[in-house]
Amino acid sequence: MQHEEIIQSNPEILGGVPLFTGTRVPVRSLFDHLEAGDSIDDFLKGFPSVRREQVIALLEISQEVPS
Repeated sequence: MQHEEIIQSNPEILGGVPLFTGTRVPVRSLFDHLEAGDSIDDFLKGFPSVRREQVIALLEISQEVPS
């Protein structure tokens, strides 16, 4: 999955906050839910416009970034 299929950022949409592509769901929302102990399925139920493939790809990308 290409980066632009996962995340988009547009200064005219929510002030440029990174969003899941094709949605108005901030990427940060996923991490907030996971940190709170929610499962990916719980997150997807709350945000049906986000695709499971986007979540999985984002998590994979986040693991590749050096800390």
